[in-house]
Amino acid sequence: MNRREAIKNMAMGFASAGLASSVSGRSAGTNSNDKIRVGIIGHTGRGNYGHNLDVSWREMEQVVIVGVADPDEKGRAEAKQRLKAPVAFADYRELMDETKPDIVSICTRHPDQHRDMFLAAAERGIHVYMEKPMCRTPAEADEMITAAEKHNVKLALAHITRWSPVLDQVLALINDGAIGQVLELRGRGKEDSRGGGEDLWVLGSHILDLILAIAGEPGWCFATLMQDGHAVTRADVAPGNEGLGPLAGDTVHAIYGLDKGRQAAFDSLRGAGSPQQGRFGLQVFGSEGIIEILTGYLPEAWILQDTSWSPGRSGKTWQPITSAGIGQPEPIQGDDRLLGNIAACRDLIRSVRENRQPRCDIYQGRWTIEMIHAVFESHRTGGPVSFPLTTRQNPLSLL
Repeated sequence: MNRREAIKNMAMGFASAGLASSVSGRSAGTNSNDKIRVGIIGHTGRGNYGHNLDVSWREMEQVVIVGVADPDEKGRAEAKQRLKAPVAFADYRELMDETKPDIVSICTRHPDQHRDMFLAAAERGIHVYMEKPMCRTPAEADEMITAAEKHNVKLALAHITRWSPVLDQVLALINDGAIGQVLELRGRGKEDSRGGGEDLWVLGSHILDLILAIAGEPGWCFATLMQDGHAVTRADVAPGNEGLGPLAGDTVHAIYGLDKGRQAAFDSLRGAGSPQQGRFGLQVFGSEGIIEILTGYLPEAWILQDTSWSPGRSGKTWQPITSAGIGQPEPIQGDDRLLGNIAACRDLIRSVRENRQPRCDIYQGRWTIEMIHAVFESHRTGGPVSFPLTTRQNPLSLL
C-alpha cells in the first residue's frame, strides 16, 4: 500500500463512519457529506507548526481548513498560502470567533502557549488536536481538564505512536504471552545535545507515553538529576528551551513503580547517543524474551524470543515486527508523521461523535506531565514520590 492509497483508505473510513455529524456543540452537520471545520494555530519562531500538525488536515476528505492564526506576519502569510486557508489572523482568538471551527489544531511545539490556547478553545466549545508536550506543569494540566469537562470538549495529543498499527501488534503479542510475563521496561531518550532534563521533556515524553500504553499508570517514581557530575542545585536551574519552564540536568535516571512489582526505567545522558544508530526507544523485558519498539506511526520494532535475553548465549535472533505481524513485510508505506497525524485526527473526530476519549487524551497527557515532574520532585525531596503528585508546580522552582 503506497502513501496515496493509505491516505485514501483513511479518508474513506473517515467518511463512511459518518464522522461529520455533531462534532461540536454547534454541530458540524447532519450527514457524512458535511465538512469538518478546522482552524490551524501556529507561531512562527516559537514552535512553528509542529510535526505536520498543519498540513495533515489538508490531506483529509471531509475537512475544510477555515483559517490560520500566527502572530508572525511573514509566517502567517506563508501558512495561509501553504494551507490554502481563506483567512489568516494574528490572534488565535479572532480565528475562533470569526471562523467558528469545530476543531483547532494547536501546532506550536512550545508548551508555554498550550494552556491558554486550549482554554480559549474549550470556552468556545471547540475540540483540539495538540502538539506535545501538553503543558508545563500538573497545575496547568488540572486547569485544562477542568475546562474540558466543563465544556464537554475533547483533546487528542500528538503522541502518534498511540495510533500505530505496529503498537497494536506489540500489545497483542504481549497479551498473547509472546515474551511471557512482563518483568520490566527500559526506555532511553535521544541523548544528543538535549540529553538530561530537556531530553526528558522533548523526546522522553514519547517514551513515557509508551510506558503508559503498554504497562499502565505508575504508582511512584524515584529519580536523580545530575549536572556536570554533581547533584542539581538551585544554581543549576535556568529557563528551559522551547518554553519548557525551569530546567536543569544533563543526566536523568528515573525508576517508575508499576503494578505486580514491575518497574519502568527512563535514562538520558547528554552526548551519550549516536547520530547514526541511537538507543531512543523502549524495551519490554519478559520471562520469555524482549520486545523493542521505537516511536512513530510505523516505528521499527523487534522481538527476541529468548529466556536468557542474550543471543550470544542462546543463538536466537531478533525478528522484525510490522503492522502485519512477526517477520512480515510492512504493507503500509508513506510519510510516517503525515499518516500518524491523520490517524490521530480521525480518531479525535470519532471520539467526539461516539462521546468517548481519543486514544491519547487529555488525561494521558496529564500523566506524561506528572511523570516528568515526578523526576524533578523526587530529586528535590531526595526520595520516592507517589502519584498523583502533591506538588503541582515545577519542583525545580522550589529548590
